[in-house]
Amino acid sequence: MSDDSKLIRMASQMAQFFASQPDRPAAEAVAAHINDSWTPRMRQAFVDQIRAGVQADPVVRDAAGFVRLPAG
Repeated sequence: MSDDSKLIRMASQMAQFFASQPDRPAAEAVAAHINDSWTPRMRQAFVDQIRAGVQADPVVRDAAGFVRLPAG
């Protein structure tokens, strides 16, 4: 499994968890966790994969829009 597919898999696991939490929309919660826990390089790779059209849960795809990317 490539590092990129691991990122999508990890985000999918987060989406499953946060879908059961009623306090905030799952996509926003996934993105917040990614922003707080992943390195800028990981965040960029994740968003690049989503933009490239990788198959992903709709919550994961929506979360990509809330992920902070490194400046540059």
